Amino acid sequence: MIQRGNNRQAIFLSAQDRQSLLGLLEDNAQKFAVAVHAYVLMDNHFHLLVTPQTDAGLPRMMQAIGRSYVRYFNDRQKRSGTLWEGRYKSTLIQTERYLLACMVYIDLNPVRAGMVAAAQDFPWSSHGHYVGLRSDKLITPHPLIWQLGNTPFAREAAYSEMVHAGISPVQQQAPTDATLRGWALGEPEFVADLQMKTPRRVSKGSAGRPVKQLKSAKK
Repeated sequence: MIQRGNNRQAIFLSAQDRQSLLGLLEDNAQKFAVAVHAYVLMDNHFHLLVTPQTDAGLPRMMQAIGRSYVRYFNDRQKRSGTLWEGRYKSTLIQTERYLLACMVYIDLNPVRAGMVAAAQDFPWSSHGHYVGLRSDKLITPHPLIWQLGNTPFAREAAYSEMVHAGISPVQQQAPTDATLRGWALGEPEFVADLQMKTPRRVSKGSAGRPVKQLKSAKK
């Protein structure tokens, strides 16, 4: 999922701002039973990869975080009014096929933006947790992570290599399009099965209303 600043304005102006949002994420993810697998805090938006345990968990978490952070940011900057560009954008992904690719996509955001030369140089993402640079209490690793190796060192090395190898332009564009348009991200069979379970639109060619809910790792 992605939450942007209104008119793409900056939502973080200092390290303290980012720490404030991370604190809100940690508190509310626990409160609303949402497992956070990956994140990155850019200057004017942030990405999350999550698995909510209930249908209402994610929207309630994002509402609580959004309101609290806006109050904090407006008080600190002596401003008023909206900060967010409407409601967050989200998608549902096929876990086995796309979860690790989405994690790499998230980690490489600061590199693509020219903010750092390598993912490990950016302190405001979950990348450091997965490559052994630090322990992040916010993060709940998805079970697929354990399949990368039999030891923490092996898993860290394998994930680091995945990020170093990067993703193709198609892999990069797919989560962007799916998230912004509310399409499900998965193989045709996965998308077709999902469409049979909901009247909401889950792909470019399907009828119905756009998907508004993310369960990132039932994905």
